[in-house]
Formats: sequence, structure tokens, C-alpha cells
Amino acid sequence: MLSNKRIQELELVMEFEKVEECFKEVSSWIENVGRKRLKETTNLDDSLEVLLQAQKQFKEFDLVASEYCKRGQEALKKKNQWEDFSFVDVHSYRAKLQTYEDQLEEFCTQLDETRHRVCETVRLYEFFDKVRQGICLMEEGVKS
Repeated sequence: MLSNKRIQELELVMEFEKVEECFKEVSSWIENVGRKRLKETTNLDDSLEVLLQAQKQFKEFDLVASEYCKRGQEALKKKNQWEDFSFVDVHSYRAKLQTYEDQLEEFCTQLDETRHRVCETVRLYEFFDKVRQGICLMEEGVKS
């Protein structure tokens, strides 16, 4: 029984290393690419044309970022299988996973918020553009 338990523990360590490798890749992308791209969308320009271009670029980024979020979340699902193990080393693995999970959750939340903000900003600018066009048409009608 002790031998079987030890084998399970070793398998757990090997599995954790695979999960950690995945998270290191996801974490590196978040830090080196993801956060920088999210910061670029904080100052949206004041013309509809430029804003639509920014929205297009954000959508392309969003596809890639969402895939990294999904990969990280899939890797986190494996965390539950380690709940039954009680040997001391699991605690350090859980702590590392919690750090990765916090980083991933924060980034995915920021991504969702930015997606919503970009969409709402475009809708607002489109509305103002229609109002402006309506006012111009009304002014032309009054002058005629």
C-alpha cells in the first residue's frame, strides 16, 4: 500500500509539472503580451473610424487572449485531483497553482471588462454619429 501511495505521489508530481509548464506559458503570455495589449485599449480615440479600427484589432487580440484563458482554465481543472493527497509537498503545489489561478482570473476579468468597454464605446460613438448626421440633415432642411 505504501508503495502504491508513493507511486501515486510521483505520478502527481509528474502531472503537476505538465500543468505548471502550461501555466508558465500562459503566465508568460499574459505578462509579456496580454497586459500590454489591454493597456493599449485604455485610451480609445475620439473618431468613430479610428475607434472601429481599434475594435477590429481588439477582436483579433481577444481571440488569442481568450484561447490562453481557456488553456489556463483547462489546466486548473486538474487541480481538483490533488485535493485527496495529503503529503506535505502538495501544499507547495497548491500554493503555486493558486498564484497562477489568481493571475489568470484577474487577466480574464480585465479582458471581459475591456471587451465590454470597447463594445459600449463603439455603440456610443455610432449613436453620436447618427445624431450628428441627423442634426446636419435638419440644419440643411432649415436652410432650404
